[in-house]
Amino acid sequence: MSIIAVGSVAYDSLKTPYGERERVLGGSATYFSIGASLFTHVNLVGVVGEDFDDADLNLLKSRDVSLEGLVRRPGKTFFWKGEYGSNLNEAITHDTQLNVFAEFDPEIPDSYLDSDFVFLGNIHPALQGKVIDEVGKGRFVACDTMNLWINETRDDLMKVLKETNLLFVNEGEAKLLTGEPNTIRTGRKILEMGPEMVCIKRGEFGSILMDRENIAMAPAFPVEKVIDPTGAGDTFAAGFLGYAAGQGSLDFSVCREAVKVGTVLSSLEIENFSVERLKTITMEEIDRRLVEYRKIIS
Repeated sequence: MSIIAVGSVAYDSLKTPYGERERVLGGSATYFSIGASLFTHVNLVGVVGEDFDDADLNLLKSRDVSLEGLVRRPGKTFFWKGEYGSNLNEAITHDTQLNVFAEFDPEIPDSYLDSDFVFLGNIHPALQGKVIDEVGKGRFVACDTMNLWINETRDDLMKVLKETNLLFVNEGEAKLLTGEPNTIRTGRKILEMGPEMVCIKRGEFGSILMDRENIAMAPAFPVEKVIDPTGAGDTFAAGFLGYAAGQGSLDFSVCREAVKVGTVLSSLEIENFSVERLKTITMEEIDRRLVEYRKIIS
């Protein structure tokens, strides 16, 4: 089963306690597409500028990723500059240049419409809603969001949540969305807003997956040296949905296992800057770390 991935394709300049990188590949759709392509076919929808490097385009082409929905527009590609200090769960933003992404209007090619899964990266809820309308009913829709949309476009976000099967959200944003201080109560309140499932990401404390009848908690994999946490959330979603798509099932037992796969994939991704680690990850490596992870949590 294939996945439609809609989101940003960007360039980042990064500084972490382990070094700096200038103008490296980033963006929610980039991390998700490369990660999920390890498990299943991905149909990418995004926008880049005239400055988008052919080497980066060829990287995407080399994976199991369709690029018919990736359009090139006059101007520059979305750019973000940020820094991580001792708290690697929080990025300090120094510069954001939307560039061609400011006019992003996702169009879903007809060739993508046989996909059973849709991942809506962290973009304006109005655009997420537009994609949901375009792809129609009968698909499993997972989306991400952030505090900006919760604070400034809440009405649009609430409409999206009513049409969403699974919401990926970090713990702080979940509490902001619901006004609840308790994480479990937060999850239950989000389920009342429409999603069938919610996955609350808690950084180094792992994640919580909930539906209306079940709760599963998964610790983080103990990574000793986190080089660059950028894209960890999108990579987690890639592992989760990539595994679920490969299984062709969304039973809670399958999704519980998908959380483990997402946890392991993101633990590998953060071991290098940008998408460098994602370029080299193999299924054999994922399987080995899954064995190790299960020993740790058993």
